[in-house]
Amino acid sequence: MRKVSFAEFGGPDVLQLIDAEEPHAGPGQIRVAVRAAGVNPVDWRVREGQKLAAHPLALPSGVGLDAAGVVDEVGAGVEGVAVGDRVFGEGTSTYAEFAVLAHWARMPEGLTFEEAAGYPCVMETALRVIGEVGVAPGQTLLVSGASGGVGSAVLQVARDRGIAVIATAGAANQEYVRGLGARATTYGDGWVERVRRLGPVDAALDLAGSGVIRELVELTGDPNKVVSIADLGAPDLGVRFSGAAGSVPDALVTTVDLLTRGKLHIPVEKAYPLADAVAAHIDSQAGHTRGRRVIVI
Repeated sequence: MRKVSFAEFGGPDVLQLIDAEEPHAGPGQIRVAVRAAGVNPVDWRVREGQKLAAHPLALPSGVGLDAAGVVDEVGAGVEGVAVGDRVFGEGTSTYAEFAVLAHWARMPEGLTFEEAAGYPCVMETALRVIGEVGVAPGQTLLVSGASGGVGSAVLQVARDRGIAVIATAGAANQEYVRGLGARATTYGDGWVERVRRLGPVDAALDLAGSGVIRELVELTGDPNKVVSIADLGAPDLGVRFSGAAGSVPDALVTTVDLLTRGKLHIPVEKAYPLADAVAAHIDSQAGHTRGRRVIVI
């Protein structure tokens, strides 16, 4: 089978499309014929060798955590899913024609493989950081870097829970984040004052890693009310860096519930063929994404 792999840590150019042996489902796992794989920032952070405790690996390594596809192998002890079912979930080395998933859910009716592929990681992350930052219904959450996959998920989960959101995003994405229920403003000079004019802030999330931790602490008044998923230097300022995964099964249950109720939709900004994984990583690292990027097989 074809699979994207890397044999050393480094930039996007270390990614190679290789011929590899097919994986097989072990106990408690399923294998899918992958139709699409999510492209997430964690993918290129792992490829660069950043120390993310939740994703240890040995080289050479495959790439990717999220996938949507058709079940073609069911491991021992697995119930409630059969060969031929359309599922999405999280596993390992999902930039490939076949991948093994440890957590999965059936795809709701009307959802395409491309749409489904990007939900598991972004929804797990969004639910985790909302919980970690301790924001409650009726309070206001500031989201820095709100237009990407995780930001889009945070805004929609917050809206469903009755949490108000102030969002910072690029000029081209202002209407997009407003459409997800946020009060929006742009980055750049004077952004802190623009946020203050939009209202007081109870908690804040840094999703872009654009060097705004000090300002987020200033706006919330408490480093314990700020969480970052993108700035590895956040702990130096007393702010929690969230890199360890939460409950993927719970995230999938919540994702299916929100999708079924019409409360969640994250657009696919661009889909790349498997052979263009390098371009997908370059674009993902550049940021300014509206929604998600996926690999299609």
